[in-house]
Amino acid sequence: MTTPDTISDYQDPPPFSVETDDVSLTFLPCGQDRLDALLDMIASAQSSLDIFYYMFQDDACGTKVRDAIADAAQRGVKVRLLVDRFGTDAENSFFDPVTEAGGAFTVFSAKWSRRYFIRNHQKMTIADEQRAMVGGFNISNHYFAPPAENGWNDMGVSMTGATIAPLLDWYEKLWDWARDDTTQFRAIRKLVKNWTPGNGRVQLTLGGPTRAASNWARGVKRDLAQAEKLDVVMAYFSPPRSFRRHIRRIAKRGAVRLIMAGKSDNGATIGASRALYGGMLRKGAQIYEFQPSKLHMKLLVIDDVTYFGSANFDHRSIRLNLEMMFRIDDAGLAARIREFIDGLQDASVHVTYDLHRQRSNVWTQLQWRMGWFLVSTLDYTVTRRLNAGN
Repeated sequence: MTTPDTISDYQDPPPFSVETDDVSLTFLPCGQDRLDALLDMIASAQSSLDIFYYMFQDDACGTKVRDAIADAAQRGVKVRLLVDRFGTDAENSFFDPVTEAGGAFTVFSAKWSRRYFIRNHQKMTIADEQRAMVGGFNISNHYFAPPAENGWNDMGVSMTGATIAPLLDWYEKLWDWARDDTTQFRAIRKLVKNWTPGNGRVQLTLGGPTRAASNWARGVKRDLAQAEKLDVVMAYFSPPRSFRRHIRRIAKRGAVRLIMAGKSDNGATIGASRALYGGMLRKGAQIYEFQPSKLHMKLLVIDDVTYFGSANFDHRSIRLNLEMMFRIDDAGLAARIREFIDGLQDASVHVTYDLHRQRSNVWTQLQWRMGWFLVSTLDYTVTRRLNAGN
């Protein structure tokens, strides 16, 4: 049962590991554990480091990670560091220690154009073509701080095995595109469109600004259409109508649990989610809002299928951003992730239909609808039109 004490006493749980289908996964829900594991991966790299982050900040943690990358380059590791220019505040000069040590650095969407509004929201580090770390976290103090300091509650996943080859293949494509000044944005749209996740139990699915639904969006919708049970932990939740229809169908069975953000640095995203609560609750969904700190996690468990990676469950991540989500079909993994979600639920406020109605007045409804408009209509529509045909 959730009480003020269980919320105030919340601490991020320790790492946990799962073996599945020739893949070893270690989930890192604690910010300090993520930082330590990332620094260790960089420090232990012997031959290569391939790194991409949407946001790489010029702060204490960003400096630690940058210096570790520069040290790797200095000892002869082949380093390629790529960051998204839209999300990264650090100036290019901040990364000079990496290039001075012999590493290569470039940015995604370096030039101002209509294509600048498409964000490469992915996050990954690949060491020695054998180990990798992915997830929703960026390189910034906020993503490694504890709940007591209102750090982002997030997830990193370190992995070895069959996941590495497709991840490295995708990184190569991103790197080649970013380094070629003559390449147009339509080229990367084509890369996303033509990406094949495969038919195995472990798949790397990609999202992006393709005219037709990306393989990440198609995969989730296909899984939802057949699902009997759904658990979602999502920082930003404002999916398109067709996805909501599937969720409401599953909710009729009492088999939907949504862990949503109770805190964020963007109030519009919370409002956009709350604008959907009424319809979900009436169909039987169980909704909880995480309280100890800001929520940035991206997890879906659909029957025995687990999705994790960089994508939120909103219009932008489903239809516009370059995103990556691993899809793993394994009952043991799904059960373990649901156990983890139980702990998040214990630190959350249960949003019952009565509580939702108590919160709902003319002013709050206006705020929620404005949040929905800003997040799912204005931002999405303007960005899509700016990039139409590119």
